[in-house]
This record gives sequence, C-alpha cells and structure tokens, in this order.
Amino acid sequence: MGTAELDTTIDGARRLLPRGWRDLTLQLGIWFGFLLLYQLARGTADRDPAAAFANGLKVIHFERNVIGMFELTLQNLTEATDWLGSIAAFTYWNSAFTVVGLALLWVYLRRHDHFRQLRNWLLLANVIGLLGYALMPTAPPRLFPDFGFADSMATFGGLNHGSGFIQFAANPYAAMPSLHSADAFIIGVSLAFACRNPIAKVLWLMWPAWVWFCVMATANHFWLDVIGGVVVAALAYVVLRYGRRLVPGGGRRPA
Repeated sequence: MGTAELDTTIDGARRLLPRGWRDLTLQLGIWFGFLLLYQLARGTADRDPAAAFANGLKVIHFERNVIGMFELTLQNLTEATDWLGSIAAFTYWNSAFTVVGLALLWVYLRRHDHFRQLRNWLLLANVIGLLGYALMPTAPPRLFPDFGFADSMATFGGLNHGSGFIQFAANPYAAMPSLHSADAFIIGVSLAFACRNPIAKVLWLMWPAWVWFCVMATANHFWLDVIGGVVVAALAYVVLRYGRRLVPGGGRRPA
C-alpha cells in the first residue's frame, strides 16, 4: 500500500470514528451508566404507587381548572384512525431510545463538533427528570380509566407494557416531567442546527411537536407533563450555558 493510499485509509477511519475506539467505548459506558441510574430512579418511584396516583390526581384537577384536559380529544382522534394510533404508539416507544440513540450516533460520527453539547444537554435534562421521578412519582393518564383514558399502548400495533426490554426500561409512574418531551425538544433543536439540508432542518424542528402529540394521544402524559419536560430541557440548557461561569475555572472546556 502506497503512502497516498495509507493516508486515505487513515483519513477514512478518522471520519468514521473521530476520536477512536477508546472514546466511543467511553461514550457507550456513559449511556449504559445512565440506564442504570434510570432503573434506580424507577425503583424508587415504584415503591410508592399511592403517592404516584395522588400526584396524578393533582395534575388532573389542575388541568381541569386551567384549560381542560384536551388529552382525551387527542386520544379519541387516534382511536378513530387505526393508522394514526399505530404511528403514535410506535413513535412513543422509539422516540426516547431509538431516535435519541441514532441521533447521538449520527452526530458523533458526522457532526462531532456538536456531540459534546448534545450529549451533556441530554444527560443533564434526564438527570433532572429522574430526580423529579424519585421525589414526586406521578401516575400517567392511562392509569386513570375512570376519567375516560385508555391504555393505547396495549391497543395499537401489538404494543404493551409487559414484554422484555419494554418492561425493564419503562417507568410506570414517570409522567411528570415528560422526558419523552424533553428529549424530543433537545434532539429536534440540536439536529436542526447540526443538519445542513434545509428540509431536514424543518423536519427536525417539527419533531418535538409530533412527539408531544403522541405522548398525549397515547395517554402516557398529560399536557402539564409536556410543559414540565420542556421546562426541564430549558433549565438544563441554562445550567450548561451559564452555570460554569459561576465556578472558578469553569469557563475552560475539557479536552
């Protein structure tokens, strides 16, 4: 192999893995570590279902006194259209794991300069959300059939809450705040900036609104949960953007 061919091969490897296998392994370790943290938070929430239902009722009463519970309207819309309900259910299950994972991988490989900011924003927002789950577990709408909600995930597309990884990863009392909504906001905004294609930018900017629709239409979140998720995402951004200025030496970026 000549020098030019060797240089081409090295450049190709660098484009594929911008910082090598060691850094990729580190990033995978961070995400699997976060999954462990999520399970610990889930275990904490699972231990107090009475508090989760009480907090869910508080959300219902608050919404009724403000602008009403239009989640029921969205759910009725999806139930009247099988294909829309199936797509909404599919989006709900994949938005927080598949889409986030693939988006992170794409940014890591193709827009690496944006990766650290996106990773940190997601991690901090999710940690804040997990603290909320541990301190204030809240039952989702689907667990309140007396108010007209149905478990759409068990109805559409053969999806349910009791199989394999879904059962392992799902938190039954993780309604407030909605991390699905927070993650969708973060991914949508970040990918809109990272992508160069104008159509892709528009589609990613629309992604959060679609996910917000899906989490409410499938009775997995109240609209107040969605607002809570956006607040969490905004808070995480502010902390990352301005928090290090309050710490001596915090303005230095790590390698």
